[in-house]
Amino acid sequence: MTQPPRAHETSLALLTDLYELTMAYGYWRLGRAEREAVFHLFFRENPFGGGYAIAAGLAPVVDWLEDFRFSSDDVEYLATLEGNDGRGLFPQDYLDFLAGLRLSVDVDAVAEGTVVFPQEPLVRVTGPILQCQILETALLNLINYQTLIATKAARVSMAAAPDDVLEFGLRRAQGIDGALSASRAAYIGGCAATSNVLAGKLFGIPVRGTHAHSWVMSFDDEIDAFDAYARAMPNNCVFLVDTYDTLDGVRRAIEVGRRLRAEGHAMAGIRLDSGDLAYLSVEARRMLDDADFSDARIVASNDLDEHLIASLKSQGAAIAVWGVGTRLVTGHDQPALGGVYKLGAMKDDAGAWQPKLKVSEQAIKTSTPGILQVRRYLGPEGALADMIYDETRGAPEAATMVDPLDPTRRRVLDDCTATEDLLVPALRGGRVVCERPPLATIRRRAASQLALFHQGILRQDNPHRYPVGLELGLYELKTEMILQARQRPHD
Repeated sequence: MTQPPRAHETSLALLTDLYELTMAYGYWRLGRAEREAVFHLFFRENPFGGGYAIAAGLAPVVDWLEDFRFSSDDVEYLATLEGNDGRGLFPQDYLDFLAGLRLSVDVDAVAEGTVVFPQEPLVRVTGPILQCQILETALLNLINYQTLIATKAARVSMAAAPDDVLEFGLRRAQGIDGALSASRAAYIGGCAATSNVLAGKLFGIPVRGTHAHSWVMSFDDEIDAFDAYARAMPNNCVFLVDTYDTLDGVRRAIEVGRRLRAEGHAMAGIRLDSGDLAYLSVEARRMLDDADFSDARIVASNDLDEHLIASLKSQGAAIAVWGVGTRLVTGHDQPALGGVYKLGAMKDDAGAWQPKLKVSEQAIKTSTPGILQVRRYLGPEGALADMIYDETRGAPEAATMVDPLDPTRRRVLDDCTATEDLLVPALRGGRVVCERPPLATIRRRAASQLALFHQGILRQDNPHRYPVGLELGLYELKTEMILQARQRPHD
């Protein structure tokens, strides 16, 4: 399969925080660079007050890992960095090491489009600790944002269903990378098309759009503007009708639509971008139907999100297509996912894996030790529960799962008809081993994944909490390690 072109063709090895490189230098200088370690990338709370998230961003991660190299100009730049004493921050022998570095890590990840939940690893990186460490920042950058926007898009698309949602966020997105990533993730989450033409080229997303207010304003009369647009693009006529008076604009669109029809073309619809969208859409629909334009669709925009769309639908708005921009691509009510990357295990001098744990006064911030995998339990009606287990210990056939935030909540998982382990190989020894499906395939996976879950988990407000827990043996290990850590003497 021919891979689509990439947005970046230059080295991105320096897409990292400085402390990743200083820690890597410390490992290297102390002779610990090759010590085997395992890190997990996960998030702690569902975004947007919802009950789930949609995993996204793996394909850009795989592309980045495949191309990972410190170029000569990367190394030259690092040589200019200075420490507090005014001397070079990194010695030349370390810079030479970076110049020759080639990844040998194993990466396992949840497939894009998968429904995921807090505490579950989305990515697991295994290999020399220096390599694992320097990958942290970019992995979080690529996974966090796209997962956030794919989730927002899924929420918006479910609110609009069965209507189409168009992603219109390019002009309000956070730069070129933010816009492209948002368009890609929004399509995964369920948007039908984008206005972003570059995203269409790079990712194969359908592109949609007609004209703006400036087109209408550039003519002396609104009807002249519509008529001119119809002559220029008779196969792309959705008229923006709210430049002056919305209902008058609808009347003029109908008049031009009749001329289009007489010439063998069709008016595709009208767009509303301001005002009382519920009232105006109902009136516009009545006018279009009375004029025998029942096939013309009403498109709405104007700072829409899942909440406003749900409200408009409850008011009987006659809107068939929803253009959602700012509040989608900016993750309006939660601008960051908050994913983290934590050390789970490390080999000792004898080569045996030793679990590692970060302790916090906040239970939600205490990490889970081990080499973690997520097993999804399925029944006849869909997903039943997700259990996190340590691969070195395995998962019993009839496993007991413990809620990590409430140990009194336990469940014996013996009523399932099938199981699926969510983390699957992406890289082995630094080489890509996973398939890279087309974006349309990932989008279909997201839709089929959502269909596995009860509507109570998917609802917008006050969702039901999907069962996610630790395998009993892993929970007991974590508890023991927390107690040991808290009993250590402190200076």
